[in-house]
Amino acid sequence: MKRTIVLTATILFSVLSSTAQDDWANFGRFAEANRSAPRGADAVLMGNSITEGWTGQMPEFVTDNGYINRGIGGQVTAQMLARFRPDVIELAPKAVVILAGTNDIAGNMGDISLENICRNIISMAELAKYNGIEVIICSVLPAYEYGWRPGRQPAAKIVQLNAMLRDYAENNGYIYADLHSQMKDGRNGLAEGLHTDEVHLTRAGYEKMASILKPIIDRAVAGK
Repeated sequence: MKRTIVLTATILFSVLSSTAQDDWANFGRFAEANRSAPRGADAVLMGNSITEGWTGQMPEFVTDNGYINRGIGGQVTAQMLARFRPDVIELAPKAVVILAGTNDIAGNMGDISLENICRNIISMAELAKYNGIEVIICSVLPAYEYGWRPGRQPAAKIVQLNAMLRDYAENNGYIYADLHSQMKDGRNGLAEGLHTDEVHLTRAGYEKMASILKPIIDRAVAGK
């Protein structure tokens, strides 16, 4: 079973990298950085613009803790899965923090079911586990509206996806980081002061997220 997972993922990565004429998954974004990145960091942060935003809003969370940021703005889970080997596995971190799914719900690359979003995240988790990396699956952050894709009504869909992610994590021995319940308002959107546009975080939003994630990462790394 484990061999099948790894072979299937290897084929997926090969097909995507050879056929995507415009570097669909953005393999090139961190190619040079990965060559010089230290192996064995405490954590790689895998995600989209929310993860990428640590660099601008709270860079010390990454630098002071020796984490590696591999967030790329706008990405969906299929793109993250495609680049998971070079951007996570080959860096051999102790843990990976996966924060993904909101751009899928936004339809950034077309419509996709919640079940298939969840499956992409599951595939990342299984690949990390097979390679001895502790897995932290984050809930998708609250979002009441997407400014670039209005009318998608994401709030309820995010709650549904998070329930799937929680169930999977709890039933398969992964760590689930519940960011949503601690950062939401009464609309199931981001709480006032934590966001700039209903999706992206302010400095206060990153401070809140750091207060939740840092102890979880510490426990994951201590368990290695």
